[in-house]
Amino acid sequence: MHRRSVLVTAAAASWALTSLRGHAQPAFPNRVLRVVVPFAAGGVGDLTARAVAAGLAGRLGQPVVIDNRPGAGGVVAADTVARAEPDGHTLLLMSNGTAVTASLFKTLPYDTVADFTPVSTLGTFDIAVLVPADSPHRTLAQFLAHARAHPGQLNVGSINMGSTQHLAAELFKSSAGIDAQVVPFNGTPALITALRGRQVDAGVEILGSALPQVRAGALRVLAVTGERRSAVLPDVPTAVESGVQGFVASSWNALAVPARTPRAVVDRLQRELVAVLATPAVQQQLRALNVEPRASTPQQAAALLKTDIDRWRAVIERAGILTQ
Repeated sequence: MHRRSVLVTAAAASWALTSLRGHAQPAFPNRVLRVVVPFAAGGVGDLTARAVAAGLAGRLGQPVVIDNRPGAGGVVAADTVARAEPDGHTLLLMSNGTAVTASLFKTLPYDTVADFTPVSTLGTFDIAVLVPADSPHRTLAQFLAHARAHPGQLNVGSINMGSTQHLAAELFKSSAGIDAQVVPFNGTPALITALRGRQVDAGVEILGSALPQVRAGALRVLAVTGERRSAVLPDVPTAVESGVQGFVASSWNALAVPARTPRAVVDRLQRELVAVLATPAVQQQLRALNVEPRASTPQQAAALLKTDIDRWRAVIERAGILTQ
């Protein structure tokens, strides 16, 4: 009887412990999920997040809402997620801009690497070197030959100081070994106006943003700066193919959660994102934005973030850009 009493007591204790664990770790997800986006509504990053969020909601059985928090180089959005409960219900739309901010600001209210767990990349999109349609330069090699023959006389336009496009333009200069002035403009419309008006000799911009002007015949793409050619402009070579070794720069988006989020939750989110990005409807939506769908493991996404932090820090230091 004594032995039986001990067994019953042990079983009851085991049941109580299991019950407590179940109470402490409720099933995921159990409420609305929120994706905090560091961009205004309507841009490529925002539309990418919305396409993925709709698919994710269907698979998780919970609504997934978009919370746009633009400004301050993405700091406001990232800080919001860094401070959120690490339970998988609050996610951050990361980008290469997240890596740039890590090196552009002297201090941040969070640690870009330590305070987040990347879940998966969502996709990549091209950056392009553009010239006016009536430019005498038909290839990147011709443009570079002219730049080298006229040092200090050419201007390369980009958008805002410290943006990915601005740093890509600086990387273009250093990789190609040319002496040219990088001129930042306040947004894509201003840059395109400057290109069309021949106020700058070339521009470095997200291809998707400039694509309508390219298709209308107002601008010409000399090269894309990714590792491979663009699916929408397969006849345009990459910068590396055009002889600019080391000039590889593409934009990307990923989803991340606060550090200390349980591994089981991270793994569940990653599996569902892989499934969402494989669906034809989501792939069609993203490719319409000139985003190439691309899922990854959490480890691959984390490695991409760290690599980009190092890359853009080197560009910032080499260009002498003052940190904020």
